[in-house]
Amino acid sequence: MKSDIKQINVKNNKNIIKTIVSNSSKDTENIAYEFASKVHSGDTLALKGDLASGKTTFTKGFCKYFNVIENVTSPTYTIINEYSGDIPIFHIDCYRINNTKELLNLGIEEYFDLDGIILIEWPEKILDFLPENTIIINFEHNNESNNKRILKIEMNNNIKSKI
Repeated sequence: MKSDIKQINVKNNKNIIKTIVSNSSKDTENIAYEFASKVHSGDTLALKGDLASGKTTFTKGFCKYFNVIENVTSPTYTIINEYSGDIPIFHIDCYRINNTKELLNLGIEEYFDLDGIILIEWPEKILDFLPENTIIINFEHNNESNNKRILKIEMNNNIKSKI
């Protein structure tokens, strides 16, 4: 099933917003696979959305593009999963983070200096740590269908990736 990609490209002072409709989990993985082809080492993606909104499913499809062979799972309890592929992928879940001290103890700031791509679930908890050019993807449930998701991608105009 092909996704409905809407190039809304709303431009305000700093950001471009693109909306993509996913009709299934497989569709979300395919969207992520295609999206990954346009992202570069050093990029950070902030994945925002409610529980079961498709963030980890997106990460699975994203990792497939980079030939990750490990099983991609939510790092809810481990906080950070590191995947080996064509380039390193760092999958961080901040759902259980309670304060800044916990983040510093995990060495979170060191991940932003590594060669690889960072995907962060529940980034709202670490906004002060995110790089300026973080790509934000909002995952929304759709009332029409349990499987349908709306992904809104927001990025800074001067980002190096051509999304």
